[in-house]
Amino acid sequence: MTAFPLTGGCVCGGVRFEVSAPLLGALYCHCKRCQRRTGSAYSVTALTAPGSFRVVQGEELVRSWAPGDGWVKSFCADCGGHVFTTHPEDSKRISVRMGALDEDPGIRPSAHQFTAYAAPWDPIPDDGLPRFPERLPERARPPGSSTG
Repeated sequence: MTAFPLTGGCVCGGVRFEVSAPLLGALYCHCKRCQRRTGSAYSVTALTAPGSFRVVQGEELVRSWAPGDGWVKSFCADCGGHVFTTHPEDSKRISVRMGALDEDPGIRPSAHQFTAYAAPWDPIPDDGLPRFPERLPERARPPGSSTG
């Protein structure tokens, strides 16, 4: 059983956060932006329940980048460690990077999105999870993740 709050942070420890409620869902993202941002084949992100995420240390170190066509990426100004992302039209919709969590969050990714852009040097494993060539469609998103 997962204990709450979940805690996490950046590489240098300057930015720390906590999540006070169970995560709603998680997924693998294989888009080029995630590949370039992480230096890896994909990123793994988990959606928080509205109001359950908060930065508890280093808020002054948090910098953000709004790509214009996606979620706002937030990272530590000192080490560059990416810690969370925010929906550009609804600041209550926040996802954490699962690699930034200190403990087992109690959930596993349930889908792969943007598979049309997957890194050719790291084939997506045959893990039985649904695959979507573009963004995860609304019908496949976890309950409570829609705006409104």
